[in-house]
Amino acid sequence: MNLPSMVVAVLAAQAFVHVPGPNPILMCGTPGAWDESVIEACDATKDGNTYYLFYHGVPKDKARWGSGSYRVGLATAPHPLGPWKKSGDRPVLDVGPAGSWDDHDVACAVILKGTRGKYFMWYSGKSRAETERPKPPGYLAKWDIGLATASKLEGPWTKCGKNPVLSDFGYVGSVIQHAGKYWLYAEHPINATAPDYGPISLATADSPEGPWTVCKDNPVLPPSERGAWDDGGCSEARVFWRDGLFHLFYGGAKEYQPRIKTRESIGYASSRDGLHFTRHVSNPVAPREAQPNAAAFAEVHALVEPPFIYAFHTLRYIDPATVPRARGRTSVLEDLGVQVLAMRRPFTLPMPVMTLDLLAAGAATDLGDCPPVCLGNITRVTLGIECRFASGARKGLTLHVRGSNDGLAYDAADILTCDLDCRTDSVSRRNVELKTKPPFIKVFVENRDESEPARQIKVTATLEG
Repeated sequence: MNLPSMVVAVLAAQAFVHVPGPNPILMCGTPGAWDESVIEACDATKDGNTYYLFYHGVPKDKARWGSGSYRVGLATAPHPLGPWKKSGDRPVLDVGPAGSWDDHDVACAVILKGTRGKYFMWYSGKSRAETERPKPPGYLAKWDIGLATASKLEGPWTKCGKNPVLSDFGYVGSVIQHAGKYWLYAEHPINATAPDYGPISLATADSPEGPWTVCKDNPVLPPSERGAWDDGGCSEARVFWRDGLFHLFYGGAKEYQPRIKTRESIGYASSRDGLHFTRHVSNPVAPREAQPNAAAFAEVHALVEPPFIYAFHTLRYIDPATVPRARGRTSVLEDLGVQVLAMRRPFTLPMPVMTLDLLAAGAATDLGDCPPVCLGNITRVTLGIECRFASGARKGLTLHVRGSNDGLAYDAADILTCDLDCRTDSVSRRNVELKTKPPFIKVFVENRDESEPARQIKVTATLEG
């Protein structure tokens, strides 16, 4: 579906309004899970009324999960901002058998819907032999690209017999169909500009499995000039074609060693031919400083739903130990996040900030259970709470709202308290406008009934700007 020409003009030239999402939107797995150690962003897409977010993760107990490191998983949601729920308790794409080209890692999955109900997944893979061989100075990391197919996004995914379909072409970030060909964009060569970073390069083919031709004009997006915010290069980038332009959203950073401490934000570039991209004048369009405790927005995959662009990414923290929602987790080094870019004003953005199946009688949530809601570019905030009460309940809920200047330390006193009365014949709902607007807010919910639990609690912040 083509976007209006107004949208193209906004994307190419005008300012975006940046609204950080309710982050993290998806966290590492529980102890023993295949994605327990870290998770990183892959592709995002919509099919029917459901949103699909692919990611790759690493188990902590590799002995339990056998050979390999990265595997590909899937989460689904009814809205780009969530709530997101992982699909099953196993990866949807696993490493290959011992001795195969992808027996150590499968990662960086990108999705394209084909004809006749067929879905394509391109992914980057690496062998154990490649991982373990000595690395000389100036080593450029070697990752090959494979193809898998499925009849539905949840899988099962079947790997192509011709794999790898493209050798030594880095971290795949996007595949699109344009002008009768498949266009594959990847971060390649890896380590060319900084540790684990590189420029964005292109290969094309007539069919999903190739043969692929590497573009002679590569890279299509080199690092910026020395001294710029992204002079260290890019992590994966999502490219899409709309109304005469190629649009590219990418994670960019200055060179910083060790790599895990890199400070990375989201940039945007556009191109008429898909071969030569021009960076946006207001880059970075989503600076990581807008999100409390964010060190990096990496591996960016954008989903466009006018008037919003949802830029999904890996979320790294400046200080993982201070992440409030980390209780009981073995690692909080990398989760998944989303940044929202509004393409025009005015806009209205509903943001889910809390979803609970059950809150015990007399219990209350913790402030740390709520992500920070960033109000820097917001002019009006309405908070909505809903709940389904048990038939024996006699008292309702109380919504407490706390403010913060930095998104890390929150006031001890409420800036708003809202009671939701108990109705047992239907779902109870109430909306209230927030008159005081600090830079950040969080909420917690108290069940005033001492005998009955509250169920299906939802708190939504409707943000206007």
